[in-house]
Amino acid sequence: MNKDIQIKPYQPLAWTGTVVLIVAATMAAFNLYPWYSYLFCLANGIWVIIGILWREQSLIVLNAGLTIIYIVGLIFN
Repeated sequence: MNKDIQIKPYQPLAWTGTVVLIVAATMAAFNLYPWYSYLFCLANGIWVIIGILWREQSLIVLNAGLTIIYIVGLIFN
């Protein structure tokens, strides 16, 4: 077992974003519109923050893009 593994900081926030994302996906599966879109915005917003804290550009771009898509969908639907 490797004892040199470093745990990334802000794990509770990352797990919160993951749980909210799973709840949003479950709500989407049951077509609970618009509530799942709000939760997707929240979850992806949390993941944008995590991406910034972890300095992971891929997380920032992906989740910021998804957040914008959900917000535009909410505005125009």
